Amino acid sequence: MEIPKNIGLVLSGGGFKGVAHIGVIRALEEAGIIPNFVSGTSAGAIAGALYAGAYSPDEIKKFFTKTSIFNFNRFTRKKAGFLDSEKFQDDLENFFPDNSFEALDKKLFITATNLIEGTVKVFSKGQLIKPILASAAFPGVFTPIMIEEELYADGGILDNFPIDPLLQKCDMIIGVDVSPIKKPKISDFKHSYNVMQRAYYLRAMPNAEMKFKHCDIVIQPKKLVNHGIFSSSNLDKVLDLGYQEAKLQLDKYFNAT
Repeated sequence: MEIPKNIGLVLSGGGFKGVAHIGVIRALEEAGIIPNFVSGTSAGAIAGALYAGAYSPDEIKKFFTKTSIFNFNRFTRKKAGFLDSEKFQDDLENFFPDNSFEALDKKLFITATNLIEGTVKVFSKGQLIKPILASAAFPGVFTPIMIEEELYADGGILDNFPIDPLLQKCDMIIGVDVSPIKKPKISDFKHSYNVMQRAYYLRAMPNAEMKFKHCDIVIQPKKLVNHGIFSSSNLDKVLDLGYQEAKLQLDKYFNAT
């Protein structure tokens, strides 16, 4: 089967489970499938931006494993969150010295939530780093980001599967959802972040599943339900789950066609 010219890649949010996106990218490259349009939100915005910036799967993994999230110096007391999103600016500048969408190798779309208007904002030009930080600003944990006098937070609040920017541009769309959910037990709610994680899933999953029908291939590693969005342990396992599921779905798609 001939691989289409314009391929879009949708990358959902999911915290540290976003490392599974790296495994998907690795599987796509091995299969000779190179998307030229990428749309991501939250963790998917980070992975998508790095991929659009021509970083290899190993280099993207390095960002996720080497960037310390809960570092004491990142905590804040005077802003709306536990962690100051702006204190991750330097980490991203090391990877994006030009700080520009236009400097990327692929066309990138990043979504964030306008907290005042209650709408989804799609960023695709101009400065790059602030939209990434805004898109990944999980409510209650990371502080919102001000961009051009507007206040933005996690894109997954309203749209955890940002396929819309790709619908009129791509001949083939591959969607990656790293936020599958399972019914929890009462005993699972031991910490405040367990409640936040559950609330995130309840809002994000139905929103995402309605959009799967627009994808040619959907990659959703079900075993990611056993990993938390705030857990940085077992990242190699999370990556491999993305890789193996991508291989499986690619084989199904190309053998069926």
